[in-house]
Amino acid sequence: MAQNINMPENIRCSKSHEYIIVEGDAAKVGITKYAADQLGEIVYVELPEVGAKFNKGEVFGTVESVKAASELYMPISGEILELNDDLTSEPELINEDCYNRGWIVKVKNFSREDLNNTMSVEDYNVYIEE
Repeated sequence: MAQNINMPENIRCSKSHEYIIVEGDAAKVGITKYAADQLGEIVYVELPEVGAKFNKGEVFGTVESVKAASELYMPISGEILELNDDLTSEPELINEDCYNRGWIVKVKNFSREDLNNTMSVEDYNVYIEE
């Protein structure tokens, strides 16, 4: 049984469990429900600066839970357009609604090629079941 049944259809995922949802010229990035469930109750999120540029695979932040701290890896090269400031006071939004209210950053000028090298929902569900 797939863990991420309620994932948005237009989502792409990385092997390090970040997701990308393209919304016009921007891409919303966060961690998948599977990753949030594995971490447990999230208590702190370290966010990058708006305007910071990251290459695919670079660490762009940290998520801390009661169990562990986990680095966040940028799934696509691009520039930080916006931060989800709600996570500063409500990091649990990632556990409660990771795809909508619990997104982490929005990226602009992102690499479409990097996006093409991510997994579909179906591929990701197979990946996490292996």
